[in-house]
Amino acid sequence: MGLFGALFTGVSALAAQSQKTAIISNNIANINTTGFKRSEASFFSLVTTATNTSRYSPGTVTARRIQRVSQQGPISQSESATDASISGAGFFPVKRDALDSSLSEFLYTRNGQFSEDSQGFLKNSAGFFLYGWQLDSAGNLPANQGDLASLVPIDVAFLGGLTRPTTSAELSINLDSGEVDTDFAAAQTAAADFTRGLTVYDTLGNGQTVNFQFVKTYGPQATAFSSITSLTAADELVADLGLADGNRFTVNDGTTTITLEINDGGAVGGGAIGVVTVGDIVNAINNNLADAHAFIGNDGELVVQSNDFTTGTETVTLANTVGTPLTVLGLTAGVYTADDIGTAGIYSNGAFTDSPPYSTGDFPALQFLPGDPSYNPRGWWQVRLLDPNSNELSIGLLNFNGDGTLNALADTAGNVDIELNNIDWGNGSELQSIDIDIAGFSQFSSDYTVLFSDQNGAELGLRTGVQIDREGYVIAQFSNGATTRLYKLPLVTFSNPNGLREVSGTAYTETEDSGEDNLREAGTGGAGFLEPSTLENSNVDLADEFAQLIIAQRAYSAGTKVINTVDQMTQELLQLR
Repeated sequence: MGLFGALFTGVSALAAQSQKTAIISNNIANINTTGFKRSEASFFSLVTTATNTSRYSPGTVTARRIQRVSQQGPISQSESATDASISGAGFFPVKRDALDSSLSEFLYTRNGQFSEDSQGFLKNSAGFFLYGWQLDSAGNLPANQGDLASLVPIDVAFLGGLTRPTTSAELSINLDSGEVDTDFAAAQTAAADFTRGLTVYDTLGNGQTVNFQFVKTYGPQATAFSSITSLTAADELVADLGLADGNRFTVNDGTTTITLEINDGGAVGGGAIGVVTVGDIVNAINNNLADAHAFIGNDGELVVQSNDFTTGTETVTLANTVGTPLTVLGLTAGVYTADDIGTAGIYSNGAFTDSPPYSTGDFPALQFLPGDPSYNPRGWWQVRLLDPNSNELSIGLLNFNGDGTLNALADTAGNVDIELNNIDWGNGSELQSIDIDIAGFSQFSSDYTVLFSDQNGAELGLRTGVQIDREGYVIAQFSNGATTRLYKLPLVTFSNPNGLREVSGTAYTETEDSGEDNLREAGTGGAGFLEPSTLENSNVDLADEFAQLIIAQRAYSAGTKVINTVDQMTQELLQLR
């Protein structure tokens, strides 16, 4: 058996090297095939065991194909927004048809060269249909996302367009702190000091303008103010304003009463406080009353105001006692209360509770309340929001801190916004709720300025394109600038991807050697990342393939030498006489 055994060994060498050459040829032929994975030949010996160690029976050699599916191929740029490559582990799930039938098996590929066919389905260059998770109206994945049954063919066809109703908006405005204040009760019907419109979109795609009307007001505290304007602190009560020396009036803050006497240099008696100028009146009130304060307003008016309003019982009482000095100052004697907008308890749980005109849920609550050193009693603005037909959507109060920032308490979500709920535009569109972020509002001594405005809605738009992003979302783009997520692509991983079985079209099927499929979101659970607008090229190294081809050629030639030598030896045997 030795001589003929050597002949069979040589023949097996030729067969094995031919197999290697065939594998190399296939690698070279697919060097430009997108997503192709190279294979290589692995040789192992078949040994013939003999019981007699003095006699040797040669074995043979065989070649086994080893796939290098897990080996990453180089990634190149692509101009198509629906092309995608995988950086890392994973495969795209595809099928030969888009019928979504359980009788049609899933295949797995790295060929991410997808484009839209005539029916709107995404297919790769090998003709396989791409499958993924369809998102619901809230953008959520299906509950059974771990099963292949959760996948559907990616269909991006649109017969109509897309509208996006506004759900949130942002507005940044500076209000002029030097604006003249308006009586709080009168502010509800007063002309706006500043108006700004914000266009939002309803569920039918119509633009709707929400008008913001701002009125500077003294606020909800009990407030008395003079009808005389252009006063200054230096104005003398007798010489400049014509008050009579010795006239008296009282100011009560709900707890304490002080008497002020117009005094032009004479003696003051009876516990009264002598005042010569307008500034003296302001200082006397501020220095002697704990629950009230006075100031000269932006229009030059004398203002006497309660320090608090949170319980609804704070009052300011003005009364003439000698003469009528209050009348000369433009003030009206009487009791001023903090319940201009309703009954006691106007402020509760961080919001104005009387409705109308001030509701509890629309406007942000105050961060700094009266009594807090940061509270600014001169930072009040009434804000009214109107629809295009001048119907009132909401009305409320804003207060600004002494540094010009908004005095507002963020809600549980960390937002400072005006919440409009169940808006009826009166055109047949659905009721709509919009949260308007006003954290950027400010009050500085400068012109009214709109710094920034934005909203997330869009009018009717037609589809202009489709793209795949790095998270695997299939996104439709529209002419109105809106985008919407339609599907999310899973990446299918296997414990041994090199054990998959190759099928025509640079795709693979599951085998026992590969392990079971695992659906993963890109970048999770060991799955790779999607690289949009790129393609994974073949992982074939041409230089290495040529080197292996030379080795195979030499090995094949050596095998023929063995056969040739054995042939000569058998010829010698035939010539024996």
